Amino acid sequence: MSPQEQVWIVDDDASLRWVLERALGQAGFTTRTFDNAEALLQALRREVPDAVVTDVRMPGMDGLELMERVKGLHPELPVVVMTAFADLDRAVAAFRGGAFEYLAKPFDIDEAVALVRRAVSHRPAVSAETGEEVPQVSGIVGAAPAMQELFRAIGRLSNSGINVLITGESGTGKELVASALHQHSPRSEGPFIAINTAAIPRELLESELFGHERGAFTGATSRRIGRFEQAHGGTLFLDEIGDMSPELQTRLLRVLATGEFYRVGGHEPVAVDVRVIAATHQDLERRVAEGGFREDLFHRLNVIRLQIPPLRERREDIPLLCAHFLSHAAAELGVKRKELSAEALQRMEAFSWPGNVRQLQNVCRWVTVMAPSEVVLAEDLPPELEQEDDGAEPAGGWEQALARWLELQAAAGTRELATPVIAQVERLLIEAALRRTGGHRQEAARLLGWGRNTLTRKIRELGLDQPG
Repeated sequence: MSPQEQVWIVDDDASLRWVLERALGQAGFTTRTFDNAEALLQALRREVPDAVVTDVRMPGMDGLELMERVKGLHPELPVVVMTAFADLDRAVAAFRGGAFEYLAKPFDIDEAVALVRRAVSHRPAVSAETGEEVPQVSGIVGAAPAMQELFRAIGRLSNSGINVLITGESGTGKELVASALHQHSPRSEGPFIAINTAAIPRELLESELFGHERGAFTGATSRRIGRFEQAHGGTLFLDEIGDMSPELQTRLLRVLATGEFYRVGGHEPVAVDVRVIAATHQDLERRVAEGGFREDLFHRLNVIRLQIPPLRERREDIPLLCAHFLSHAAAELGVKRKELSAEALQRMEAFSWPGNVRQLQNVCRWVTVMAPSEVVLAEDLPPELEQEDDGAEPAGGWEQALARWLELQAAAGTRELATPVIAQVERLLIEAALRRTGGHRQEAARLLGWGRNTLTRKIRELGLDQPG
């Protein structure tokens, strides 16, 4: 590395400037530090470094405006943007504005040095898209490390049309992430078509996806254009892909491999240009191992995977989300924004949120309508947010505990609960019976009141590899 390779650092935090200056100096770079963006711009009129590292939130001019100004003067100059206040719009704005990389605080110093080294070695960087408005996406908010990583990934994918698999529990916002990927992509001018494959009967899903010709089956009185054709030139979001039948998995694989398909009852191939984003709450690797999901299709979909954390694993985001949803609910209903008291916010932060962000959004709408005053007290919160127990057996036994859980899921807007609940109950019953009988299936079946063949079939369906 040449001694002329110079990196400029701008951050209003003196301690962070010192750490970066020392680490980059040890790595062989010449460094220069600034405590505000204006000072860097003045220096840039006299000299041009090899890379710039800038914070986003600073007094006066922020890092994104600085980057825009830098790119206006020197489009080839790589800029690394760092911030502890990560949100989707800032992440995407950084990449759309021409940032070389988005670095979320707190970061590993060795990672930062390696990133700066790549920035210097990859000059010229992407030129700025000056004068273009950065698309805005509402509803995705988070400063937790897992969300920062998610936003960073969305930003890095903003110039790509690659297939993406989104995983996460129900209510975490998988469709919002898919929509964000579309809106911040080269296909943003094309259509975004979303379909929940688990919500459509299997016998109708093929026609829904691929369309049908007139007379293809009873009731097909005219040609129907399916979702793939509707999404031509844009993005097709397939939610709950893990529930798709084997036959449709095969057809989907063909489309992904060739870009062509046949309408139901059709004889001429239809060519489409569609980016597929799939999502599931299931463990697809396990489904593949059990034979319930095609391995080749899994690899086609799983080019890039984005994992959305459940709300209980990012509790530090609850105040941000509450503020966001309360503002949107007030605007939506045309009323004054409600504020949460300290006790109300504390209760919301302590709650486990089985319905994730969707449930939190519904609660914010509820208190916007139902809370009697502008300040929401703890007693104004809906009954489902009552303080959860400490693990002791709930009064009323497991039936009431299950009933309460179902009520919470319903309040969160979750649908189609029966299949996963029944499967989990059967799993618990079988595991308990096999433990009780030392793995003897005949005795376990007798204990459960089932035939041995029934038990064997359920063990196979549920993927329980217990010795017989």
